[in-house]
Amino acid sequence: MTLILLPPSEGKTGRSRGRAVDFGTLSFPELNPVREQVLETLAKVSASADAHDVLEVGASLRDEVERNTRWRSEPSVPVSELYSGVLYDALGYSTLSAGSKRRAANRLLVISAAWGALRPADRVPPYRLSMGTTLPGHGPLASVWRDPLNTALAGVDGVIVDCRSSTYVAAWRPSGDQADKWVSVNVVRERNGVRSVVSHNAKHTRGLVARHLLESGKDPGTPKSLHKLISDRWNAELDRGASGWTLTVVEHD
Repeated sequence: MTLILLPPSEGKTGRSRGRAVDFGTLSFPELNPVREQVLETLAKVSASADAHDVLEVGASLRDEVERNTRWRSEPSVPVSELYSGVLYDALGYSTLSAGSKRRAANRLLVISAAWGALRPADRVPPYRLSMGTTLPGHGPLASVWRDPLNTALAGVDGVIVDCRSSTYVAAWRPSGDQADKWVSVNVVRERNGVRSVVSHNAKHTRGLVARHLLESGKDPGTPKSLHKLISDRWNAELDRGASGWTLTVVEHD
C-alpha cells in the first residue's frame, strides 16, 4: 500500500474543550515510551527561563511554549484537523470525499518531533517543537526518533511518497528494500529554461500531490507507476539516486 509521508506544520489548531491525549489509542504504540520521555522533557524545558533559546522560537510564541507544559491536560485534536498552513490547505482534508478519507486513514503519515509518527485519526494536543531542536538530555530529536521509527515502520513495503522537508527526512530515511520504493517529491520552477527551487510553492504542490493520490483511488506499485499517475496532472520527471528516487514536479511561469 502506498504511504504518503507529510511533515507537520508550525501552525496548529487547538480546542478550548475536549478530552486529553490517550496514549492507548495512538497508532504505533511501540513509540509511546519515547513519546512520553520527549514530552516530559519538552514540558520542563518550556517552563524554564531559557525555553525560547532551546526551542529556537521568538517571544511572540510565548503562549504556545507555555502550552507545552500542559500537554497531559490540554484538549487533544484529531491529526486531520491539527495541522494548518500551506501544505495542509492544499491537501484540504475536510473537503475530501468519503472514499479519499478512508484511503487517507491508512496512507497518510505525519512524522512529528513530539509524537514520532501519527495517522489522521490520532488525537494529540497542539505543541511547539521542531525536529531540528536539540533537547537537553536527549540530543538532536532526529537522532532520538531514528531507531524507534526504523522499528515502527519496518513493515512498510509499498511505494513511499515523501513530501517532508530535509529536517524530517533525517528522522526516518528508508533504507534497504524500502529505498527501492522511496520517492521524494521535489518542486522546481522553470523560467526561460532556468530552474530554481521554490519553498512556499513546493509545500503547496506537495499538498496537491498528496490530495491527487488520495482522490485517484489508485495504489501505484512502483515508482514508475507513481510517476505515470502524477504525470496525468503535472509535468513531472523521475530520477533514480543512490538512496532512492526523486519525483520532480516542474512548474512553469
